[in-house]
Amino acid sequence: PKPVTDAQPTADPAVSGQTQLTVYTLYTKIRQSGIKMKNALQILNSRGFSTSRAVTALHSQLHQSFYNSEQLALQESVKKLVEEVINPQADQWEKEKIFPAHKVFKKFGEAGLLGINKPIKYGGQGLDYKYEVAFLEALGYSASSGIAMAIGVQTDCSTPALANFGSEKLKQTFLAPALSGDMVTSIAVSEPGGGSDVASISTSARRSGDDLVINGTKMWITSGMQSDWACLLANTSEGPAHKNKSLIIVPMDARGISKSAISKMGMHASDTAILAFEDVHVPAENIIGQEGMGFMYQMMQFQEERLAAAAGSLVPLSNVLEETINYTKQRKAFGQPLINNQYMAFRLAELNTDLELLRAATYQAVDQMLAGEDVTLLASMLKLKTGRLAREITDSCLQFWGGMGFTNEVMVSRLYRDLRLWSIGGGADEVMLGIICKMMDILPKVEKKK
Repeated sequence: PKPVTDAQPTADPAVSGQTQLTVYTLYTKIRQSGIKMKNALQILNSRGFSTSRAVTALHSQLHQSFYNSEQLALQESVKKLVEEVINPQADQWEKEKIFPAHKVFKKFGEAGLLGINKPIKYGGQGLDYKYEVAFLEALGYSASSGIAMAIGVQTDCSTPALANFGSEKLKQTFLAPALSGDMVTSIAVSEPGGGSDVASISTSARRSGDDLVINGTKMWITSGMQSDWACLLANTSEGPAHKNKSLIIVPMDARGISKSAISKMGMHASDTAILAFEDVHVPAENIIGQEGMGFMYQMMQFQEERLAAAAGSLVPLSNVLEETINYTKQRKAFGQPLINNQYMAFRLAELNTDLELLRAATYQAVDQMLAGEDVTLLASMLKLKTGRLAREITDSCLQFWGGMGFTNEVMVSRLYRDLRLWSIGGGADEVMLGIICKMMDILPKVEKKK
């Protein structure tokens, strides 16, 4: 006989996930003891057994099987720190449109969380990338997506190229204090004339003796109002657009830099700035790695940034689904809970299915990166689907909250605003589609005018 599959899961809160057995496991024992099936089902119902592993509404078996015990413990530590350092003040910082980055980053630095996969020599922990992804995923417990994003910029956007290609002096001067939380950092690539089209940037850094003289404007710079240095992409020579750029560490207290804050629709607690550079002098030795390799270095950084976006979306999207499930169970209309509407139940089930598929692809990309494989295609696909699924989940859930969803009092409305960014920042959906098309060899070719 096949295992029983039609028993309804129990809702008995007294039965813990550790003590519940599956129907199949108990059924095997029942067969061995000779108990009749009818009586067996009564035993199942009376003891609170379910047809599958005992789970919360959105428990992910993928999550439990992907991470080892140390990585799961790391996530619990991150969650605890987030709840102590960020969440109590998150609402206030959202209203103020800025958070004290130096204070918050120092707490994370002291816990060794800003350099999980960075070299021990500079204050990192020297662990593999999977530990970093575990950290990024747990940051999703932040009540402010903007603060989680700012921390992610520090760990996975502005520092990877420096850690991988920077000189010893640059690492000691700029990487070490970033990992300890003593310095706040930014990544300065986008410009008013273009963000996703990196090859077309116009900011220049021309040599003058032992210095570089920087002129240009950068836009959409996370933590730009309070960062200590920026990893800036600029044209350092003439020539092909993919070979004339360099990544440069620029101290933000250098003369000639002016800053102005941008008012955004979401990610309110994270300050975002326009940075103008007028004859800004920095030592030429501040170039990361080889001059002219900046475009390639930045493309490599983008892969980590895009995987960070995918990993960082898993917890908030799961949480908003779970809150919506709980709300629709409690909220009644026409004499019954909203969740009794089959459309709502099916839609929430479908969205959770999509989220688990996103999780599976994210974990697959992490494994491939650890194996040293090129993840450009998969990272681009993940970035595309992360943005689109974030829009789909938050929009559908907000609708199920009705009028409450249109207020600022619930998480779903904040995430509706905040996570809209994932289809724009770090490479817009259309750019991701272009990369995917190119790697599929189906990118439409634009004929050059004669």
